[in-house]
Amino acid sequence: MLDERKSEILRALIEEHIETGEAVSSRSILEASGLGVSTATVRNDLAALESDGYVVQPHTSAGRIPTATAYRFYVDHMSHRALLPMNLDKISEFFSSVHVELSRLLKSTTSLLTEVTQYPAVITGPGLGGETVRGAHLVQMGSEVVLVVIVTDAGRVSQEIVRLSAPADPSEVEGAERIILRMLVDVPLSTRLDAASLITEDVPHSVSSIIQAVCDSAFDTVDRERDLYVGPTSHLTSAWADISKVRGVLEVLEREAALLEVLAQIPDGTSVQIGQELGLDSDTDIAMVSTSYGTAGERSGRVGVIGPMRMDYGRAISAVEEVGDGLGESLGTSGEPS
Repeated sequence: MLDERKSEILRALIEEHIETGEAVSSRSILEASGLGVSTATVRNDLAALESDGYVVQPHTSAGRIPTATAYRFYVDHMSHRALLPMNLDKISEFFSSVHVELSRLLKSTTSLLTEVTQYPAVITGPGLGGETVRGAHLVQMGSEVVLVVIVTDAGRVSQEIVRLSAPADPSEVEGAERIILRMLVDVPLSTRLDAASLITEDVPHSVSSIIQAVCDSAFDTVDRERDLYVGPTSHLTSAWADISKVRGVLEVLEREAALLEVLAQIPDGTSVQIGQELGLDSDTDIAMVSTSYGTAGERSGRVGVIGPMRMDYGRAISAVEEVGDGLGESLGTSGEPS
């Protein structure tokens, strides 16, 4: 644990580096911190902080820059910064006026959060389990393959390829679709489907086997599906001045499956992952601030921003939480956007 003076020196160094992107000198730290000590004392404390892994000195004559360890200490001990009134108004106005189907709402929300923070936003959609079935269709792709298309009350569409245990005729697939559709309309997808409850004695074995395959495969996985929405990347060059870092960030944003896995493993509430804490096997200068939104369970998701390790964490946390609250209220007041 750092003592009070070293903590203040580290805070001043980090905030100055966030502001300028440059290595910070002991004199700049002294001016920013307001500590009544000499520059020699600051230099000695910086040397101790460097020895402990909190700062590094890029060049012998240059100042210091913070490490991922320093940012973690800063995030864990800082207080949040309030958003500017204009940004609060922008977020409030957005959620009070938007009335679109869910996927468009989430995509628009990433643009809003990117505009407010100047960092690319990421949002995971809530699982489908809390939604109800409005339509179900079986599209035959081959003699032993069908595409199951499920439409929910929120206007979302899930598609799953199901392999059958035996070749099926189009009439058998149509018969299975009629039974599934008749029994499932207005049923929540979180309901565990029992194929036996759909199959009566007069249903041919060939049709019942199709129903069994669909229930075992498509409906077993549909409520775990999550969509990833990524905001505009036009601000990357201003957040990461080094073009090689921009390429690394773009590569991370393109790895949707890996990002979904990272976001899925974060517990409810606000969280900050810095550098290798993201578990993306990447040395990219990157950090993520995210929070959960919506009600617990199937209707919940995460909203966050990805920025450099020197991002303004206080402002990012405030923006992410404000947008998360607005998104949760938007989804909760009417069940789903219409």
